[in-house]
Amino acid sequence: MIKTLAKWLGGILLLGVAAVSVVAVNAIYFKPWSIDVYFERAFFKLGSTSPEILSQLRLLEQFGIDGHNAHLDDASEAEQQRQMQMIKDELAVLQEYDRAGMDGQQAISYDVFAYFLGNMVEGERWKHHNYPLNQMFGVQNSLPEFLAEVHQIHNVKEADYYLSRLSEVDRKFSQVLDGLKIREQKNILPPRFVIDSVLEEMQEFIAVPAHENILYTSLEERLNKVEGLADGERVRILAQGEALIDAEVYPAYKNLIAYYRELQPKVFENNGVWALPDGEAFYAYQVRSHTTTNLSPEELHQVGIEEVARIEGEMNRIFSSVGQDSGSISARFSVINNDPQFLYEDSDEGRERIVADYQAMIDEINAGLGDYFDVKPAMGVEVRRVPEFKEQGAPGAYYNPPAMDGSRPGVFYANLRDVHETKKFGMRTLAYHEAVPGHHFQLAIAQELEGVPTFRKLGLFTAYAEGWALYSEQVAKEAGFQENPYDDLGRLQAEMFRAVRLVVDTGMHYKRWSREEAIEYMVEKTGMTETEVTTEIERYLVMPGQALAYKAGMLKILQLRDRAQAELGEAFDIRQFHNVVLTNGALPLAILERQVDDWIAIKKG
Repeated sequence: MIKTLAKWLGGILLLGVAAVSVVAVNAIYFKPWSIDVYFERAFFKLGSTSPEILSQLRLLEQFGIDGHNAHLDDASEAEQQRQMQMIKDELAVLQEYDRAGMDGQQAISYDVFAYFLGNMVEGERWKHHNYPLNQMFGVQNSLPEFLAEVHQIHNVKEADYYLSRLSEVDRKFSQVLDGLKIREQKNILPPRFVIDSVLEEMQEFIAVPAHENILYTSLEERLNKVEGLADGERVRILAQGEALIDAEVYPAYKNLIAYYRELQPKVFENNGVWALPDGEAFYAYQVRSHTTTNLSPEELHQVGIEEVARIEGEMNRIFSSVGQDSGSISARFSVINNDPQFLYEDSDEGRERIVADYQAMIDEINAGLGDYFDVKPAMGVEVRRVPEFKEQGAPGAYYNPPAMDGSRPGVFYANLRDVHETKKFGMRTLAYHEAVPGHHFQLAIAQELEGVPTFRKLGLFTAYAEGWALYSEQVAKEAGFQENPYDDLGRLQAEMFRAVRLVVDTGMHYKRWSREEAIEYMVEKTGMTETEVTTEIERYLVMPGQALAYKAGMLKILQLRDRAQAELGEAFDIRQFHNVVLTNGALPLAILERQVDDWIAIKKG
């Protein structure tokens, strides 16, 4: 664990004796004598390249190591190359260990880390096939959210670290701009809607005076909570913050705005990645990477069509049971989408009610899962609103895991840009997916694991993490928390949503569907509003292959559960099955399958 490593490194610094120094040099620069030391060394080396990730995890602060909180990531091409070489070097060291002599968690760790590093090395070929500025997770919106939501301020030093980070925004954005120009030279350009959306977002971000910007107001709010802060210090920090936003942050945004304005007339279409150089091979890699399988885009497209048909049949049966016997799925959902009983008041009070209701649903199911789980996370989960400055381009909801030092709970962020997007019949399913027993259980339990390397505590594999969250929606139904037929329609709509993703993601990036074709198909099959669907389709265009992971992961977990039930019969215990899935951390699906098969064999004796 990184905690162990930090203590170990601290001990080396304090002892300062020659013998220990020799050991330290061996562990840091050469192949460590123990693979367990290697795992932590490699994780520490790779993780320490990102001050922002270190601030997110908060692993080192408890040991008095906090200087990273004064810096932003290095986004330069040279740093990206240095990190890739580091990954290659660490993979070479890993391969020097004798895998045949390993068993148990050590063998799992070897296989997982080898897969993780190897996948990144394979992806080097397409290192510029992305869009650093985009409406979902571009640097232009992720950095303000990071500074306002993740960077912690409990004292003057941490406030000064915040100011230091503000002073580095122009440097980081300049590095991003250099990377954008390299992409333009390679004809790797984003879809037109990305440019239009991001330009509007950045222009709005700098349109307000510095003292009204979230980077200032969030600083002010946090300073107000610092006990014993002298008035003079408060005035100084706020004045410097305002000055830095004007002198460093706003000019950095203006440079990106100027570049995107120049790029705007050069881009007219909204194509999938097939249109990029080497785009078809890139998409095939993205599919393998996100699903952790060898399934082809064509195979996943067909699975999607089959799942859409199956779920549509279940929806028809429930709609008939509530008196809606005719019309398309989209038309019937349109009726209940506009039914006042499923809508909240469009006001601040209505939004507060949504957050409170989500929290109540989470607390209720968390207390009622004893028959399905005997391992639960120690850390709790809170519901918060997606920050308003980024809600237009953000998804309907997302989850951030707890800080490893216990200073921050898990957070389920709900997008409240339009209260009519929050239908009461869909809220339970979303809460179960993002929080309990979904992402919060999976990620928080992983963080609390003992006896495994630190990297095993992180959600490294999308198919596992999102597959578990989608599977959790079905578990909640099985546990009796979706008895209302409308709630069950909400569950099926969410599952249909993920099945449709298999069709439209492969449709746009592999079969060359247009953005508009994909929107039309998704509206027809899910019954979601065109506004909601447009946000989703545009998400898939900037995150090729990621949307495939949900259904691929869920189907694999269900397949493994069915296999275990068939082979174990009455000896099958769903709590033990969930333990196997959850208490090994995030795994590629093939490795997860091996763990379940090993458990079945042990149970059978």
